[in-house]
Amino acid sequence: MAKTIVILAEQMYQEMEIWYPLYRLREAGYTVVVAGPEAGKTYPSKLGYPCKSDISYADLDANVYDGVVVPGGMAPDYIRRDDRANRFVKQMDEQGKLIASICHGPWVLCSAYGMLRGRKATCFFAIKDDVINAGADYSDAEVMVDRNLVTARKPDDLPAFMQATLDVLARQS
Repeated sequence: MAKTIVILAEQMYQEMEIWYPLYRLREAGYTVVVAGPEAGKTYPSKLGYPCKSDISYADLDANVYDGVVVPGGMAPDYIRRDDRANRFVKQMDEQGKLIASICHGPWVLCSAYGMLRGRKATCFFAIKDDVINAGADYSDAEVMVDRNLVTARKPDDLPAFMQATLDVLARQS
């Protein structure tokens, strides 16, 4: 059975950090579902590029999905304000499922009930202090993998980020 991956969306997302993972995961045979605060709503990127959600955060069930991608841009600052998204990410982590987060995306991980505590992670340099204060062992690396957690710094890291993401998914049963 094909695995299904959720990509969290909100306004002001970084274009490449939603679309590159979405198409790369589909190319690899995964089903990809975009979740936003409201189902069927269109969320504009930083440059206005539209991304329409398939489902709402209220519809998320960690027992149904195999992984979650948290993109960057300013969207994570909006995503983490929604407790439904934070709970979903935390529950996915508790089940050992893929959590892939790039650039400003780890802001959501900072709000996901302590899930970064004691974990190796990287992020965009501007939120480094937030990630460290959330308890992560921060490193300025292209990509970091800590069990089911994959983090990367910026759009230039997308190839390494997606390779690590696909490697983690391949290891999951």
